[in-house]
Amino acid sequence: MRLVREALFGAVLVSQSAWAAHPWTIGNVPSYYQGRYGTAQTIGIFYDPSYLQYQTARIRLKLTVPYISVSSLPAGAKLTNGTLSTRTQNSQTITASGLGDIWLAGHFTLIPERGLRPALVPYAKIKFGTASAAKGLGTGRNDYEVGLGLNTTIGVNVFPFAHIGYRFVGSPPGQRLRNIATYDAGVSIAVTFRNIITAMYAGSQSEQAGYAGPSDAILAWNYNVTTAGSGFQAYIDKGLSNGSADLGAGLGGQIVF
Repeated sequence: MRLVREALFGAVLVSQSAWAAHPWTIGNVPSYYQGRYGTAQTIGIFYDPSYLQYQTARIRLKLTVPYISVSSLPAGAKLTNGTLSTRTQNSQTITASGLGDIWLAGHFTLIPERGLRPALVPYAKIKFGTASAAKGLGTGRNDYEVGLGLNTTIGVNVFPFAHIGYRFVGSPPGQRLRNIATYDAGVSIAVTFRNIITAMYAGSQSEQAGYAGPSDAILAWNYNVTTAGSGFQAYIDKGLSNGSADLGAGLGGQIVF
C-alpha cells in the first residue's frame, strides 16, 4: 500500500512530451484498505493523499499531504504512511482520524534511457512525523529513504519499471523499529493514448521484528482526459502476506498544468 501511490506510472509516462509546457500536477487519490495486518483485529484504513508535483525531463519533486482515518486499530499499534509500522495483539481497539505523515520526494534522472539501456533515476524521500502518535496515526518520528529507479520503453507503448530503496526508520519512545529495504517492479501499457494499464508488485521488509513485511499485487487503470495527462486513476490491491491488508482500492485523479 505504501508504495502504490509512488509507483503508478501511467499518468507520468503518458505526459512525458508535455513536461516542458505542463510541469505541474496536483492530484488526489483516496483509498480504503481492510485487513488484519498480522493482528487479531480487522482494521480499516482510509488514506486520502493530496499531492503537488513539479517535473521536468530530469527532475521530479513531489509533496504529499494525507488525511487518515482508521477503525478497529489495536490500542498501542501505530500507522506509518497508511499501513501499520507497529502492531499489538491488544483486544481493545480505537478509532481515530487526522493529518497523516507529510512526504517530500525528489527524483533525478542521472542517466537517460538510450537504446537497451534503462534510465537510472536516484531518489530521496523524507517522511515528516506530522501524524499524531497519541492517536496511533503515526510514529511521531521522521523517516528517510534513498534508492534507485530503473525505467525503460519497449516499442512505443510498453514501459517496464523497478525501484529498490533503503529506509532509515525513526522509532517512537519505548520501541525499536528496524530500517528496511523497499522494492517494487511492474509494467505500464498504453493500450490507447487515453487508457493505460499498470500491473506491479510492491513490498518491503517489516519495520517491527517478528512480523511479515507488506507484500502487494496491484492492478491500476489511468484514463487521460487531456493531452497533458489530466485525468482519472483507479486501482485495486491484493495483499500477499499477513503484513498487508487483505484487499484495498483507490479512485481519484490529477490535473496537469
